[in-house]
Amino acid sequence: MQALLVPVKSFATAKQRLVGTLCDEDRRRLAQQLARTVFQAREHLPLFVACDDDEVAEWASTEGAEILWTAHLGLSGAVRAGVTHLGLRGFDRAIVAHADLPFAHSLTHFGEHQDDADSVVSIAPDRRIDGTNVISVPTHAQFTFAYGPRSYRRHLIEARVRGLSVRTVFDWRLATDIDLPEDLSLMTDLITMRGIS
Repeated sequence: MQALLVPVKSFATAKQRLVGTLCDEDRRRLAQQLARTVFQAREHLPLFVACDDDEVAEWASTEGAEILWTAHLGLSGAVRAGVTHLGLRGFDRAIVAHADLPFAHSLTHFGEHQDDADSVVSIAPDRRIDGTNVISVPTHAQFTFAYGPRSYRRHLIEARVRGLSVRTVFDWRLATDIDLPEDLSLMTDLITMRGIS
């Protein structure tokens, strides 16, 4: 049984690297729109949001998420606490997706179709093959998350340390995230080129 875990930062401080490109209100709206897209990609998966912000918690609840309060843990700590919680709730696998994937789709089956799912980690890196946009892990694995620059490489190493095999998923829709002004331009170009509404 799988669940989707999405860590969501405060909307008030979201997308700081877009300051100068978008005003505060536009960044807030963008953060909500991106998170909603990721939520909708869960299809029928139970949805959990890890956060430490009242506004995010209230908003995510209205979007159908169960809130996991993860104050003062940072991103990596919040995800690890969330995955541990899901394991205690009876989920054998957690799919963790960043909340800024404008083309996220069909996360229900992400990492689901291995022969030996109990010993496999699936990772969708960002388009720079540097960060980790989506990762699916067995909840019993005691996986230590290490987000930030080069997290994809660190997660590969962690999987091997835990005796887990790795399946890398190269999918432009999951590789496209929004951190920098150039990412906004890329998103617009992809929407134009592919006729995405």
